[in-house]
Amino acid sequence: MRPPEFWNHRDGRDSAPMIRMLLSPISWVYGWAAARRIQTTKSYDAGVPVICVGNATLGGTGKTPVAIYLLNSLRRMGVDVVGLTRGYGGTVKGPLPVQKQHTSADVGDEPLLLARHAPVWVAAGRDDGARAAVSHGAKVIVMDDGHQNPLLEKTLSLLVVDAETGFGNGCVFPAGPLREKLSDALDRADAIILMKPSPKYDIDNHLAAQLKGKIVIPAYLAPSDDVPKGKLYAFAGIGRPNKFFDSLRRHGGEIVGEYPFGDHYKYKDGDIEQLFMLASELEAGLITTEKDYVRLPKGYRKGVSVWPVKVQFEDELTLRRVLHPVVEAGKNGSKRRG
Repeated sequence: MRPPEFWNHRDGRDSAPMIRMLLSPISWVYGWAAARRIQTTKSYDAGVPVICVGNATLGGTGKTPVAIYLLNSLRRMGVDVVGLTRGYGGTVKGPLPVQKQHTSADVGDEPLLLARHAPVWVAAGRDDGARAAVSHGAKVIVMDDGHQNPLLEKTLSLLVVDAETGFGNGCVFPAGPLREKLSDALDRADAIILMKPSPKYDIDNHLAAQLKGKIVIPAYLAPSDDVPKGKLYAFAGIGRPNKFFDSLRRHGGEIVGEYPFGDHYKYKDGDIEQLFMLASELEAGLITTEKDYVRLPKGYRKGVSVWPVKVQFEDELTLRRVLHPVVEAGKNGSKRRG
């Protein structure tokens, strides 16, 4: 799904006030159902700390790079940590650990990326996944997504927010991008990871006011590798493909063409053949994201460059303070928070 443009505008003609008004009754029902599900579901206590990396809106905000950072950091600290995800886009219901033979069609793209850094469990039911992970020795669980999922009790909830789009028009789906009422999402968040497009980006005053009183940790996505030289034709099927295209340009990429696909798009042979043809006409090479690369048909991957990114925190000390009680509990084999 590609988000409609009016989701990003709070007022004026671009905010499509009539469409928003017509969708408001559905939004109210959607928000009410989300709140009721969270309030009435008895969460499973896994007996170990659970760090949830979630968001309040539909679409990509940078959750997976944050989850990867946490997995790597906790492992370096000597904690037996595992990733947990529902495996969006995959056919496997689990619970089962991600193995080398799995493809994105089996488990989705995000589990494949997470599994490069730590053991990862995929489960349609997060509670079932946590039981399985703990039974196999997990001392801390990092859950990629799930802020609105009440099945598993969370020890620490990190809410990742896109600094450019914030919370859009502030409306609940389908009138806006929110998965639930904003106040409810913020109330359950222990800290906000504010994902900026670049270190020098100035935060919008409206967004700053919405986050007032919360622990806010600014961050941005930095490239792991240099952008390939020469003409490039970029494509991406992520929450906001333009973020990828713009970032490539900011880092010196000579982008002569771009093609956005829907989030988690399942590429077919014909799609890649068309992309190769378009790139060839412009005498350019194809480039995409890590998430997209693992969804490409294997026979076509050799001709496509991938541009990986990693998260950089501007205030890593505050993040460490937030994580410290969870890290100590994981090392001590308990769930206690400081």
